[in-house]
Parts: sequence; structure tokens; C-alpha cells
Amino acid sequence: MPVTEQFDAVWSGADIATLRNGRYDIIRDGAIAVRGDRIAWVGPRGALPPADVTAQFDFGGGIITPGLVDCHTHLVFGGNRSHEFEQRLNGVSYAEIAAAGGGILSTVNATRNASEDELMAAAEARLAMLMADGVTCIEIKSGYGLTLESEIKMLRVARRIAQAYPVQVRTTLLAAHALPPEYRGRADDYITLICESWIPEVAALGLADAVDGFCEHLAFSPAQISRVFDAAVLAGLPVKLHAEQLSSLGGSTLAARYGALSADHLEYATDADAHAMAQSGTVAVLLPGACYMLRETQLPPVELFRRHGVALALASDINPGTSPACSLRLMLNMACTLFRMTPEEALAGVTINAARALGLSASIGTLEAGKMADFVHWPVAHPAELAYWLGGQLAGTVIYRGVRRA
Repeated sequence: MPVTEQFDAVWSGADIATLRNGRYDIIRDGAIAVRGDRIAWVGPRGALPPADVTAQFDFGGGIITPGLVDCHTHLVFGGNRSHEFEQRLNGVSYAEIAAAGGGILSTVNATRNASEDELMAAAEARLAMLMADGVTCIEIKSGYGLTLESEIKMLRVARRIAQAYPVQVRTTLLAAHALPPEYRGRADDYITLICESWIPEVAALGLADAVDGFCEHLAFSPAQISRVFDAAVLAGLPVKLHAEQLSSLGGSTLAARYGALSADHLEYATDADAHAMAQSGTVAVLLPGACYMLRETQLPPVELFRRHGVALALASDINPGTSPACSLRLMLNMACTLFRMTPEEALAGVTINAARALGLSASIGTLEAGKMADFVHWPVAHPAELAYWLGGQLAGTVIYRGVRRA
């Protein structure tokens, strides 16, 4: 047959879990042809069209999945709170820790006092572990600065990470994360500052791809978050929300009303919340690391989301207080064991649905022609093993934008 195609590389010799439509959708003995940084063709190796191929690679077994997407992280922060973890295990309450200057404010102080280079170095160490676990796209939030200067500093570090490493980075302004101590008793004034000054300036600087907030009784009310969302919309930025983690305030319904990319945590989400999210296409991002670390007994209503057809994503939620998790693959197991998700749902949660939660489903999250050539070869026999094995590194080869990642 005449040669009709030109490929830069063909990767074959493994079964391919494409994750199309959120299912494994396995192609036995498959091949992925790459042209530039995109997938040019994917299918059974025996059906590969005649082509001039610059480089060919045979894995000799195993499986290939899309690159993993960590769609909710707080990767950039100063210090850590391991001492508070030890205190809690020794019987010291959250209230006592907070009264002594601990909790989120200790991270705020450490982040404010850290230089941009110091934040970068600390984030790099955590990123290396996630990348070794097969992550090719990561979202990074601000939210531990709580001053314009410090929030911008965090977002600049996130942008530097994108320039320095072969990983796609989406940045999120999370200034409405907690009330800074200097605004104690003046939450509305702080929200006004965020809406009228910070969001427009960060948007003008091109440092944020989205705006987030924390809607909870110990953070901000639905009315205050609504103001933040109005400002984000005015600035042309999509929104997402930490919602229903500790109580039911209707935050996820609010997020859906604004067409939010995602609502995250969701332990206390109701039927009305799930219905609203299904109608708007808002993704439910579940964070098993936080549930595990806090020993939560109230779990996200997974069956409710299934019944309403809400897409389920998973993320590491890496942060210094409630989820110091540097393995997205470990979250697959936690989601299956704690939330009773299936391994197939869990894998979809860190590929196709995580991509949706970042507004990137047109370019990543599944293995299809036209999408970015981001994929991982795993030395296992079946995709369920990714949720089965606890700890360790399974990633044999990570391909990012068509190039093997060192």
C-alpha cells in the first residue's frame, strides 16, 4: 500500500485505555501515532495506516493511559504543619492549635515570609513526586498569601513551574480562602478588596486561569462568594468553589448557577446540589486525602452524583494542613476504599473528568486523534492495578507533548 501519512513517532506494544466516555475503552495491542505534540492516530497496531515514521517504540506489554490530571492542588506554600499533625494525635484540639497561632494562619505567615525562590524550591520537590506518579497536568491555587503581593507571588511561582517543567499548569486565584488576621471582623471589606482590586489586577497580569473561593461557615458566605464570582465573570475568568466540606450551605448550587467548572469536597452536598450541578455540567471534584487525614465520617454522596449524572473527578488536594498528599495514584485507591468508587470511575476521575474540571477536555484527558500527546505507559496488566497498588512508583514511561519525559 502507498504511504499516505507522516508520523514523528509511533508508540505500540501495549493495551491502550483511551478513557473515552469515562470508560476504560481498551484497545488491545494498540498503537499511538504522534505528529508534533498531538496524537495523529490511535487504534489497534494491526490497523496502523502506512506511514513514514521517524521513530518507533515498542513497549513489549503493559498498558497506556492518558496522562494523569491533578485538578485541585495547593502546591505552592511556605513551611509545613507536621507538628500540628502530631499535636492533634496527642489530643490537642483544632481550636487550641488555632488559638496558639497555628492552623491556616501559620501557613499564611510562612508563605508571606518566604521569598519567591524559596516557594519555588519547596514546590519543585512536591511536584517531582506527582510527576513521577504520571501527572502531566496540574492545577495550582493561591490562597495562602491573603495579601495582593503574596497572592501574586504564589501565582508567579506557579507560572514559573509551567515554564521550567514538562507539565501543563493551570493557575487559580483563591484569595477568598480565609479571612486574613488584619481583616478580623471585616469580612465584607476583605471581599470588596478582592472584587474591586485583586481580581482585576491579577486578570490584567494574566496570572490566573480561574477564580476559586471557600464557601463555609468558617470562611465565606454564599452571598460573599456570589460577589467574588460576579467580579470573576466581569474579568472574564471561569469559577470553581470549595463547597459543602463541613456543612450544607448550598455552595455547590451557587457554583452551578454561575456555570462553575467544578465544585470541590462536597461531603455535605444534597440532592438539590447534585441536580443543579448536573444541569450546569459542573464537575464534582472529590478529595479523599482530606477525608482520610481528618478522619471524616461524612463522605461525599457518590451514589447521588451517579444518579444525577454528575461527572466525578479526583485530586490530591495537596496542602500543608489537611492533605499532604504527593501521590495522585494513591488517591485512586482512597476513592475506591473510602468512597466506594470503582477503579474505572477513579481512573476517569484523574483523566477525562479532571480535564473537564479545568476546562481542558477538548485537548487532554482521553487518547484520541487531535488531542495532546500526553500519555503514560504502566508496567501492569490491567488499568484496575493503578488503584490497587498502594504507594511506590509504577510509571514506566511518561510521554508529554509527544516527547518522552526524563
